[in-house]
Amino acid sequence: MKFDFDELVERRGTGCVKWDAEAPRSTGGWLPPGGNSEFKEIIPLWVADMDFKAAPAIQEAIRKRAEHGVFGYTVVEEDYYEAVISWFQRRHDWTIHREEILYTTGVVPAMSVAIKALTMPGEKVLILSPDYNCFFSSVKNNGCEVLETALLRVGDSFEVDWEDFETKCADEKTTVFLLCNPHNPCGRVWTPKELELMNDICLRHGVKVVSDEIHCELVMPGYRFQPFASVSEACRQNSVILNSPSKSFNIAGLQTANIICSRPAWRRRLDRAININEVCDLNPFGPVALKAAYNESEDWIDELNQYLWGNYQLLCEFVEANIPQWKVCKLEGTYLPWVDISAMNVTSQTLCEKLLNEAKVWINPGTMYGPKTGEGYVRFNIATQRSRLKEALERIKSYLVEK
Repeated sequence: MKFDFDELVERRGTGCVKWDAEAPRSTGGWLPPGGNSEFKEIIPLWVADMDFKAAPAIQEAIRKRAEHGVFGYTVVEEDYYEAVISWFQRRHDWTIHREEILYTTGVVPAMSVAIKALTMPGEKVLILSPDYNCFFSSVKNNGCEVLETALLRVGDSFEVDWEDFETKCADEKTTVFLLCNPHNPCGRVWTPKELELMNDICLRHGVKVVSDEIHCELVMPGYRFQPFASVSEACRQNSVILNSPSKSFNIAGLQTANIICSRPAWRRRLDRAININEVCDLNPFGPVALKAAYNESEDWIDELNQYLWGNYQLLCEFVEANIPQWKVCKLEGTYLPWVDISAMNVTSQTLCEKLLNEAKVWINPGTMYGPKTGEGYVRFNIATQRSRLKEALERIKSYLVEK
């Protein structure tokens, strides 16, 4: 491979959330703050960022910008929009027009912007549960009610319960469907047929679609990501798309994202909400990194996906051979495998606390993504060096064997 994803990068001591943050102690059983010597032994496979250096073109672009030495307020120039438009046209056959793009500081702020712009307090926002934990908080923080439709487990994957989905859309208080595409944490890359059916049902009941597509470049072999707005003109006209290079290119700390919306009336409301929420200014490095990612780093993302696929295969093979009471669900997209641990007859929270305290491996309990639908599952982050992933799995195996 052209890029060395096996290179160990020391992130501890850099103010890194993944490696330096304090472990939660919600039930009194988690580790002390990050300065504790025990904490320094942990392999963190929890929060969704990667342990790989950014693509060389991104590093070089930031280095050149830093050499200027002045980091004042930043104007987003035309070549920024050109990079976004070109990427999605050639990569996903999606035509975006310049006026459809609104920039902001991140996909989670963009989500809150969209909810504020398209709903009234007290209305309901529908999600596919289990779902990304910030969906719950973003909806509630904007004065709306989370309405869950549970995904159906089919074999080692998940499908929409279409009957329940339509019933929830038909609720007169449901005004927005918040979609995660690809889905975190269930790993689905929704097909064009599924996306079109979602939109058909939403249109029948006057429900707008907000699609979080932050994981759109993280797709495993044999699958193809379809932007919701590119499925049909009806989908385009009934959707607000949230995307960013942050997750795929490991530049979340540079805080740059885009809201794509083809409807002028909705865009005016979105733009107003961006300013109300005061997430309207980018830092000097964000646009530089986005342009280097979209214009110069396509080969890097292709190799990254191959490496992640290798890590996923390692996880599946290791679990099958050594932890037969676990079942790894199919991963079509993201780097966040969803693992069924229900056969252990222990809560997800308890297992994760035990693994953190005793095996020194930090993974997320499924209940973070839905108190009911996430129980019996845990979420792994496999976007780390393969040697670290192997060590984490060996620690888990040793702990479970001893118990």
